[in-house]
Amino acid sequence: PNNLDIKKDLAFSYYLQRNYSSALETAKPLAEEKDGDEQCFQILGMVYNALDERKEAEKMYKQGIKRFPSSGALYNEYGEMLWTKLDKEAIRQWEKGIEVDPNYSSNYYNASKFYYFSFDKTWSLIYGEIFVNLESYSKRTPEIKNIMADGYKKLFKDASLLKDQNAKNPFTVAYLTTLSDQSGSMAIGVTAESLTALRSRFILEWFDKYAAKLPFRLFEYHRQLIQDGLFDAYNQWIFGAAQNLPAFQAWTAAHSEEYNRFINFQKGRVYKLPAGQYYRALVGK
Repeated sequence: PNNLDIKKDLAFSYYLQRNYSSALETAKPLAEEKDGDEQCFQILGMVYNALDERKEAEKMYKQGIKRFPSSGALYNEYGEMLWTKLDKEAIRQWEKGIEVDPNYSSNYYNASKFYYFSFDKTWSLIYGEIFVNLESYSKRTPEIKNIMADGYKKLFKDASLLKDQNAKNPFTVAYLTTLSDQSGSMAIGVTAESLTALRSRFILEWFDKYAAKLPFRLFEYHRQLIQDGLFDAYNQWIFGAAQNLPAFQAWTAAHSEEYNRFINFQKGRVYKLPAGQYYRALVGK
């Protein structure tokens, strides 16, 4: 009776059976266990959400986060619960999850989608690309690749999006300034090839002007891929099928050795982000 794992399994089984009253009866004490973990709060959160007990769920997530302040999972699920009612406070939870737990992928997924439907394309693109590197082959990955491909189109179609969106955020200013400096690469249109050219030149300028003050793992990874001769294949992997599937298939057929080398490299590496590289400061935070 004192085995926490069995009690969690039992509560989760009741939840899967849609026996929510038994699930709640079993899960609620778990959140009060002195040896309870994040999963106890996650299971209880699923039960509250299934019962549409929003106030109880919100209270529980706040308790869970107070107890586990570095839990990206709890911030993510709290944000998802808020977003079921289209509460824009959700983005603050996803952002906080990114800040305290930078290698938990779901916060990037939700934040990228949130910003895609806003004026701010910067963080939709950045968070989207971090997501596809953390979660490269899930069912959610093609969705974010499409959002990234369309996000670049929107960014270069509307010149106002390349202007300073947040003068108080030096990272955003540097990012948009560097993209704007290299926007000539988009003269032929937004394709996987033009994005490769744009992003290659972006990295050269970024490391010349900004990398020392604003170190960022994603851009360091770009530079590594450029140095290893894998950046073309990487950009094709992200944008090729989303932009033009026949052209992508033709490219991979013509560059099969290069593309296979990238895929093998990617599957053999673990993409990790260091702490302390959080640059998205929300207004009013």
